[in-house]
Amino acid sequence: MSQEQPRRPSGQQAAGGGGEQGAVRYGDVFPAVSGGLAEKPVAPQDAATMQSAENLVFGQTLRGGPAAAMQSAATTNERMGVVGHDQATDATAVQGVTVAETRVPGGRIVTEFVAGQAVGQYLARDDDATAGGGAGAGAGAGGAARGGSAAAGVVDNTKVTIGEALEATALAAGDEPVERSDAAAIQAAEARATGLDANVPGGLAAQAQSAAAANAWAARDEDKTTLGDVLANATAKLVADKPVESADALRVAGAENRNKGDGTARPGGVAASMAAAARLNRDEAVWDQ
Repeated sequence: MSQEQPRRPSGQQAAGGGGEQGAVRYGDVFPAVSGGLAEKPVAPQDAATMQSAENLVFGQTLRGGPAAAMQSAATTNERMGVVGHDQATDATAVQGVTVAETRVPGGRIVTEFVAGQAVGQYLARDDDATAGGGAGAGAGAGGAARGGSAAAGVVDNTKVTIGEALEATALAAGDEPVERSDAAAIQAAEARATGLDANVPGGLAAQAQSAAAANAWAARDEDKTTLGDVLANATAKLVADKPVESADALRVAGAENRNKGDGTARPGGVAASMAAAARLNRDEAVWDQ
């Protein structure tokens, strides 16, 4: 499920983020945020909007989550006189925030977005989640997955597989263009799933590498192939699958980080989803930010 809260209360001003000296900006709170949003100061109504979204989805504000971090930053900015109590950042007021929840066997993957950019992801064990497949924001994400890997052997239906982790990436960061680092991570994930050293002809890694190469030359963003294009129904596209283990997550994270200019993983990306799945498979509930 997802809950969007595009809200601009009557009479509010939008915080621009141009020349506020010493302001706590989105880039300070969430290092992975980029573009104009990173330079904007966190405003009180931004935090209130995220709190409302978390409350609607979870029934409470998550401890240590994006809403709590935004509230702390907004309070600091208000005390400094950088923003007013009724101010909202223009991007947040117009584009809103989204909390997306995806069911996976044994739990759920939750990703939170501000103005379309992922600011947090965590994976929590859910005793009510059934082992048969996904529901919620990514309905169908786990449905065909088990059948697609049956030929490779028996898969533990209580654990998140590599294919399902890739499908979670398609949901969390599906609109992001495929980059070289994404292709490297997908190649590593496919290799861990299949046990093969070479790419599967026409497989996920081959598709991702072609997409990354084409995207590098594409003039317009709308012409670029996205992670969602490549990873949708990923489990059915894998010739083999397996539950995600820590070693798998580490190998994928290494591949993604080595091929990214700043050496950081994409929020909601392949490495992040693999790490979350590995932790869930160890029966831990973890917050990733």
